[in-house]
Amino acid sequence: MESVWQKIALPKFPQLEKDIHTNVLIIGGGIAGILTAYMLHQNGVKYALVEKGEICSGVTQNTTAKITFQHGLIYGRILKSSGMEKAQKYLKANMAAFDKYARMCRNIDCDYEIKDNYVYSVNNRKILEEETDALRKIGYHAELCDNISIPVKTSGAVRFESQAQFNPLKFIASVASNLNIYENTFVREMTGSTAVTDRGKIYAERVIVTTHFPFINKHGGYFLKLYQHRSYVLALENIANVKGMYVDENHTGLSFRSYGKLLLLGGGGHRTGKEGGGWDELRSFADRYYPHAREKYFWAAQDCMSLDGIPYIGQYSKGSSKLYVASGFNKWGMTGAMTAALVLSNMILGGSNEYADVFDPSRSILKPQLIVNGFESAKNLLTISEKRCPHLGCALKWNAAEHSWDCPCHGSRFSESGEVLDNPANGNLSHAKTGQ
Repeated sequence: MESVWQKIALPKFPQLEKDIHTNVLIIGGGIAGILTAYMLHQNGVKYALVEKGEICSGVTQNTTAKITFQHGLIYGRILKSSGMEKAQKYLKANMAAFDKYARMCRNIDCDYEIKDNYVYSVNNRKILEEETDALRKIGYHAELCDNISIPVKTSGAVRFESQAQFNPLKFIASVASNLNIYENTFVREMTGSTAVTDRGKIYAERVIVTTHFPFINKHGGYFLKLYQHRSYVLALENIANVKGMYVDENHTGLSFRSYGKLLLLGGGGHRTGKEGGGWDELRSFADRYYPHAREKYFWAAQDCMSLDGIPYIGQYSKGSSKLYVASGFNKWGMTGAMTAALVLSNMILGGSNEYADVFDPSRSILKPQLIVNGFESAKNLLTISEKRCPHLGCALKWNAAEHSWDCPCHGSRFSESGEVLDNPANGNLSHAKTGQ
């Protein structure tokens, strides 16, 4: 199992071998951490980034790499729940992230292509009409389309013109090459703003956590505010270019984009630790609608989902003025990561960011998803099982498709032999800690 991006050679970095001092420590070497490091580097800030393995070897290498500020049907929801100003700020923040990619990609060979993006609904045209109306109110024109070039019967789609797609690891290979990064440097413990690793301590004035799911449990309540969603991708040959990017407004629906001569077909999704269609659903769809296709790659992705569909970017909690976080990108990790880098670098540099309040991690958690997250946690804490997640003790579920033990509470995953595959658990089943 590997993604279409994984053949790209990324730069290598040393392991930390001694104690160091820095102004800013970034923990987590995915695209969010690397872009944040890049912004600080460009502004002359003394920083260090540490990654427990190799950079972009986790979630980033499994993306479908769509760069868009159309995030499902988010604008109608924000307008209804938080008002005009927040909806406009969310749009402008993600447009700024999109524009930053466009400027950077002019000088990077990363297969950057302009494509229209479509969010479709299988059976609910009304919500598409509501979204286009919400967009009109906040000052953005989007077209409601009746026909799109994918073999799915729909009620229509909302189209954003001139969005983009790229090869994320080609992009990262260029961006990360001159950054101050330490690989194979696992932060075992945090004492204030001091990070303890296997071979040295890092004394920092401020710390940014970009570890996908925030790993410090005693601040912020992220074990309540986040859950993880698993989705699956096939890369198929012998299919005509779909000439755009397409995604179902439903999290369990299908997504489509072309990359060269390949179609990237995504879907089969489910909450991590629950059952879903997986690759079988995608292969069944391909057999029916693309009978001449040949499967070249297959892989799975995992996304952190926030309570309200908006990422958590900013101060880790109200009581942690030197600690920052970026998480909960809700399947839109490319623009989410760039937005995080722009907002966090502004905060570190001492300036205010006009969009920071939209992403404030300490905003209200009184959302319907909180009840679902709490129920899943309570149910699985009370479930009898030999296999329990070392993060907070939930019962693990066997994932037959991927031969892994998965946590329905917070999304940690372990191999059949107990090796940790996805956080927030910070070690293997046999000797992992219970959090920091």
